[in-house]
Amino acid sequence: MHCRVVVEAAVPVFDVETEDEAIRIAISKTGEMLNPDLNYVEINMGERTSPGGEELPPAFIAADEALVALELEMTVFNVEREEHASRIARKEIGQRLENIPLEVLSVTVLEDDEDEDDDSYTDDNSDADNDSDVDDDSDNETSTDESARDDETPNEDAGGETDDDDVLPEFEDLLE
Repeated sequence: MHCRVVVEAAVPVFDVETEDEAIRIAISKTGEMLNPDLNYVEINMGERTSPGGEELPPAFIAADEALVALELEMTVFNVEREEHASRIARKEIGQRLENIPLEVLSVTVLEDDEDEDDDSYTDDNSDADNDSDVDDDSDNETSTDESARDDETPNEDAGGETDDDDVLPEFEDLLE
């Protein structure tokens, strides 16, 4: 099962005068700490509310110092439980964001979307196999074409896109 985990971070920012400046600096600072290792983590402004339900800006400024609420989203693949996904996300993000408090806000299971993708992937592959069989008959090199087709089939779908799009950039070198 795959899960989308949202983690809230309280990022301190120093020497700022406005909330917008604090938010920009906090996002930049967080991006520098996460990249290049975790460039797949999405950084968004956090949402804060008062006890009365009134929306507040994500930055709190006092004495030219700010505390900015940011939401960090990442997808965790092949986990057994939602708790496992939240632990992995906290560990991965927390290792790069030293001395910044983190709290898991939500864990969303993405399993339903993956099942639909798997079904369409299977249908696309059967069409590709049927097209390749026609080529095999005309070339009379069945064994060579089958091995070439086996190499191409898992990497291509009907749109011509490859499964390499699903691979994180830092792992592309390992697959080549």
